[in-house]
Amino acid sequence: MALGMTTRKMNWRIGILTFLVLFIASINLVQAQPIVLKFSHFMPPKHWWNQVIVLPWARELERRTGGRVKVEVYPGTSQYGSVAKQISQVREGVIDIARGMRGFPKGQMLRSSIFELPFLVTDPRPGSLAVWQLYQEGLLKEDFEDLKVLALDVHQGGLIHTAVRPVTKLEDLKGLRLRTPSEAVSAMLRYLGAEPKGVRPADIYDRLDRSAIDGVLTVWDLVEAAKLNDLLKYHTDANAYTVVFYMVMNKKKYDSLPAFVRKVIDDMSGEKLVRKIGGWWNDSAVAGREEAQARGNTIIPVSRATRDGWREQLTPMIDKYLADMEAKGIMNARQIYARARELVGHYEQQMSLSEPQGVRRLNKTAGRTQ
Repeated sequence: MALGMTTRKMNWRIGILTFLVLFIASINLVQAQPIVLKFSHFMPPKHWWNQVIVLPWARELERRTGGRVKVEVYPGTSQYGSVAKQISQVREGVIDIARGMRGFPKGQMLRSSIFELPFLVTDPRPGSLAVWQLYQEGLLKEDFEDLKVLALDVHQGGLIHTAVRPVTKLEDLKGLRLRTPSEAVSAMLRYLGAEPKGVRPADIYDRLDRSAIDGVLTVWDLVEAAKLNDLLKYHTDANAYTVVFYMVMNKKKYDSLPAFVRKVIDDMSGEKLVRKIGGWWNDSAVAGREEAQARGNTIIPVSRATRDGWREQLTPMIDKYLADMEAKGIMNARQIYARARELVGHYEQQMSLSEPQGVRRLNKTAGRTQ
């Protein structure tokens, strides 16, 4: 009987030891599994967004976490590439991180749309820092509720590109059918007697070719990517508007990460990343502009004094846009606009003292500029 009890005790101890060994092994196995983060955006794989921003950021996160994190990138050609679904996919947890464009879907992030009012931004570097600071000050907070915001940025002031006649003054826009990128630009065009047309980037070439539109308000990057220089003749370098872009993360996913991973993400994001993206936007303009010049297209410069005068002409339109925002419940719309102008001016002055103007051609393959 004593021998039986001893055997049972030994079996019990062996069972406990086996359980502990298996339990510890399972913990180690779980810890060895990488944390997978899904990162989506709406641009094609060869676009500089993917090559210069997204992929290098993803690989750097993997490197800095020692392989603890693995980032899966889903560009615009993937099942997660819809421009209209970037922010909703993050909120729903379908995607962990996304880079997207304000204005898609319509009716959302309206506070940020105030930054897109005409003739506010010329250079994307001070512009991007200004919109980031607006968010840091809490003026855009409601646009990004329940999200971890990694970066906000804007492109350089967009041009007025036309195929039928040059635009040298605002009155020249009257009667033109122009592709519009945002609500604020549409409001400006209607005010000036032009006809704004909502056209997907992929359809712009066809609409121009069929003379269904007379031109487009956009940046050189899209002109080059969509081969629009084939059809356009005049490019008014008015720095007429900008668009806000975001890089956001699902807040619950971010909060669930180990502390050291959260710190790495924080170190790679925020103002440091915003500064880089602003410079890359400038660099992205070179190829399209050089192509237009090589074709003999007419590039029409617009001085700062002229731009300031054009913005003054649009004062009634801007006031109405801000009043519409107030009617939609954004009671501090005028405060946002005034602060946006202050911040853009502040960063423009800061950069004119410390940083040279000018751009470099993007080296997309290397994921950097040259």
